[in-house]
Amino acid sequence: MHSDAFDRYHFAESRLHRLDPRVKVSLTVAFILGNALLPDASWLALGLAWFLLLVANDQSRLGLWFTFRRSFLALPFALAALSAIFSPLGDPVFSFSVANITLTVTDFGLVRFAGILIRAWLSVQAAILLVAVTPFPDILHALEHLRMPRLLITIISFLYRYLFVLTDEVLRLLRARAARSAGMTGQKSGGGLFWRAQVAGNMAGQLFIRSYERSDRIYNAMLSRGYTGNLRTLHPHTMKPSDWRFLGLALFALLLTQLTGWIR
Repeated sequence: MHSDAFDRYHFAESRLHRLDPRVKVSLTVAFILGNALLPDASWLALGLAWFLLLVANDQSRLGLWFTFRRSFLALPFALAALSAIFSPLGDPVFSFSVANITLTVTDFGLVRFAGILIRAWLSVQAAILLVAVTPFPDILHALEHLRMPRLLITIISFLYRYLFVLTDEVLRLLRARAARSAGMTGQKSGGGLFWRAQVAGNMAGQLFIRSYERSDRIYNAMLSRGYTGNLRTLHPHTMKPSDWRFLGLALFALLLTQLTGWIR
């Protein structure tokens, strides 16, 4: 099992990689919240936000369009806001009927939907850049420094750590199923749909039992090693003057984006 199946960190020598993880997490959250607070039709402000993302991509040494190419996979999820185009506010643009129901698309709804789509797209790009320049353990330590609930951080850390182990267990179960259900040459291996559903149910049960037994062993092993619930790291995460300067400059740029969106 390769670690890059879930870990999207890309090693490079750049200013963003050397930046303190608390700064990167704080700026990512501020960027996403700032975009959410912008009023509708703030196209200039959203364009400025995208320009800041392009600058951050360039500073990361991963390529100017690094997050742009990877962000389109998340755009279909933003289509959940498609119902916004049928807002009763605004002037009608066109209407159509579906099963004797007349739906009217308004100009206000189109603007609202476009704003939601662009905000979601920019937020996904910011999150992609964060995980690309920051190892996941450093993100967890940054969240702990930022006073995020410790129990939630612990749950996320164990989920991340043992997701690879669970994936290996699933792959072993799939290999065992394939080895025990080989068919004759020219015939389809395994049985019908009911057989496959039954085997999948047995595999899910086996995975649950193995995971439960492993969690009990891990808990006892951690207690025997003196685990107290605190995450420890070899990196001290000390804020340097360059980190403070970068944080101040980035916050000023985000504030300028907000002023651009609210002052028309």
